[in-house]
Amino acid sequence: MENQKTKKKIMHAVPVGICASMLTTTLLQPLDMVKVRMQLGQGSGAHIASNMLKFEGGYAAFYKGLSAALLRVPLQHFVRVGSSSILATVAIEANHRKPLSARQKAMNSVTAGMMTGAFTMPIGLAQIRMQADATFPTAHRRNYTNVFNALNRVIADEGVQALWRGLGPSFAKNFVHVTGCTFSSLLSFSYLKYSLGCGDTTSRIGADGIAAFFGCGLSLPFDYVKTQLQNMQPDAYGKYPYTGFFDCARKTFKTGGLAQFYSGFYFYYFGVASWSMMTMFFMKLLGRLDASISGKKVTVNTRWRDV
Repeated sequence: MENQKTKKKIMHAVPVGICASMLTTTLLQPLDMVKVRMQLGQGSGAHIASNMLKFEGGYAAFYKGLSAALLRVPLQHFVRVGSSSILATVAIEANHRKPLSARQKAMNSVTAGMMTGAFTMPIGLAQIRMQADATFPTAHRRNYTNVFNALNRVIADEGVQALWRGLGPSFAKNFVHVTGCTFSSLLSFSYLKYSLGCGDTTSRIGADGIAAFFGCGLSLPFDYVKTQLQNMQPDAYGKYPYTGFFDCARKTFKTGGLAQFYSGFYFYYFGVASWSMMTMFFMKLLGRLDASISGKKVTVNTRWRDV
């Protein structure tokens, strides 16, 4: 009976959590846009923003690819929750109905994250291409109108397999990001709370900020490679500039050094660091509105989304 009540609360909270995440995604989209353009060598953030305002249609230019970003939010949620639940059920049966061990929980989380990343990869590819399209000469632009148009044309022009281009660096990015965030958050929270004597709220906010810094520092090089692979076009002879993950990393390091992999770091970091706080704010706002209508309290965990 208690489990049924818990499940009902979680199911009731799902729409609120998704709506809050979509609102946060919309507000943070300009940061992601500038980060992607910096990774593609378009200059500094100020230079990119100025050019977009002047030559790409004003503020609307910052929201190219938003349809893909918004579609990705509910897909990520349902695939992650669904796959995690299925994996947990299988593991519990294998344990003869005993609770999952810490190792099994960690494996469950990693596996569910990989399944989510693989399932939503085509949406991420469409988003990158829509964000980066204006960086090409007019004759070479793809001119996707929305995420569904992008997916259909990728399949028609490049084959289904092209939808999963950059899957390797995407897996690596998500893994090192979550791992870096988890361990640095635990250590920094303990240090802030017990060594410096900070309060719970201050310690949590500080720990999340520190965790985001380490997570972004570890994952951005993989994100850089993923962006290059997903956005590349063949030359006149049909040859792509990179053959894969390692070829792109090698050529990038050779031409730009380690610093090249960290293009757009501040925009990436601010987006990740502010994600949880902004989503929690919107959840509380929407939760109060929902509670006033339905009388049910909403609680959802929003920490460390898939990036």
